[in-house]
Amino acid sequence: MPRHSEEHTGARIKHLRKIRQLTQRELADLSHVSYSTLTKVEQGVMAASPSVTGALARALSVAVSELNGQPYLEELRRDQLDGLINPIREALNVYDLGPDPDVAPRPIEDLEAEAEKLCALVRATDIKQVATELPALIHETTTVAHTGGSARTWQLLASTYRTAYDVTTKLGYPDLCTVALDRMDWAAQRASDPVLGGMRQYLRALAYLRASDYKTGKRLVGLGMATLGQAEAGRVRDVVAGQLHLGAAVLAGRDKDKNAAQEYLAEADRIAKRTGPAETVHWLSFGPTNVGVHRVSVYAELDLYPEAVCQAKDMVIPEGWAPSRFAHHHAEVARAQMWTGQVQEAFQSLLAARKLAPQQTRYHPTVRDTFTGLEAAQRQLPDSFRNFGAYLGM
Repeated sequence: MPRHSEEHTGARIKHLRKIRQLTQRELADLSHVSYSTLTKVEQGVMAASPSVTGALARALSVAVSELNGQPYLEELRRDQLDGLINPIREALNVYDLGPDPDVAPRPIEDLEAEAEKLCALVRATDIKQVATELPALIHETTTVAHTGGSARTWQLLASTYRTAYDVTTKLGYPDLCTVALDRMDWAAQRASDPVLGGMRQYLRALAYLRASDYKTGKRLVGLGMATLGQAEAGRVRDVVAGQLHLGAAVLAGRDKDKNAAQEYLAEADRIAKRTGPAETVHWLSFGPTNVGVHRVSVYAELDLYPEAVCQAKDMVIPEGWAPSRFAHHHAEVARAQMWTGQVQEAFQSLLAARKLAPQQTRYHPTVRDTFTGLEAAQRQLPDSFRNFGAYLGM
């Protein structure tokens, strides 16, 4: 049975506020969120923006994922994804045990092809297939790395850990994605690969962005830039540097630092003009299109929702662009459209995200909070809006 729509972020905030024995006025003062915003969010008549959710999580001393309700266990069970998490956890836990005598690994060329295939499937949002096949690949690659010990094998192992980060993040397991990043760093150090080290700091910064710890996220971007400076100059280094600038722009936007956000976007744009489309370089989706998509995100983080909508209208997404990124973009646009009163358009953007990436969209906190915000205007929306709520489990 789908859960009742009262199980939204605002309801969880209200529940935890009462556990902490705080009045709405007291929580508003502690979090520096306006009293009016807090009351509307708790009632479910206003969607909680990521910055508001983060401020309230800090004030309540809980993880952002607890307010978002992640992981969404009922939906994971319905999609038969919950049983795929523990094998990934177990594969991450044997990183330092040496070669497994019960594993007969394939040649490294085959393992590299498998790793590339899973990276492509993540971008195609086939999360279930990736989660199914990933544990065995990690076990094989772990054995190969410990047996051969070459930079190539450690790089491959770092890549499998990065895919574990992607999967666990999309399914709403922030603690496990942190473990995957730690394993990625462990392997990258053994590979002596500063590009992987810089990329790991970028992914780590995103984890802190989701946790609403913007100060630490910014420090990690700086550390990633410093690590990347040790890499050989060229297109690959430029791509990772450009992605670091995009991550820094979103962090600055979430922190309401408009000038810094614009500077980071401008630098990323300069790099993208030099690299051109580079979506498959470490599967970061970097390039001019990704800079434009991030500009929409930054405007939304700065609460400049009309500007975000205008920027999105002016964008042309190339055919075949990564469905995972395109669906995420539709979710961001839906949020901006909702805040500008374009409820029909916002719902259409949610439907577009679902069509591109049904599994990813079901587990996207922004999609769920936008749906909650649109419920107040549901009389203006078609009957299929309720069907969409059932699909989300709300």
